[in-house]
Amino acid sequence: MEIITVCGMGFGTSLMLKMTVDDILAKEGIKAEVSALDAGSAKGRTADLIMASADLESALEGVEIDKIYIHNLTDDDEIEKKLLGYLNQNG
Repeated sequence: MEIITVCGMGFGTSLMLKMTVDDILAKEGIKAEVSALDAGSAKGRTADLIMASADLESALEGVEIDKIYIHNLTDDDEIEKKLLGYLNQNG
């Protein structure tokens, strides 16, 4: 599985989200490749899942990859609940 974490510039928020996703996956024993990118670069990539801040929804419109939008990037519970819910449905 390949997961892309996305923010406006490709560092900062996306790296923070990547580290949280990496921690969740490790804790659950799930193997995945996680990359942090900016919104423009994410449009040209293929992956199984994009995770991004909810304010990037319009920037990722038209990208044909499953997406999870996070409303509070400092809320590890929201990230974990949404990620594991997705993986349970699609894994």
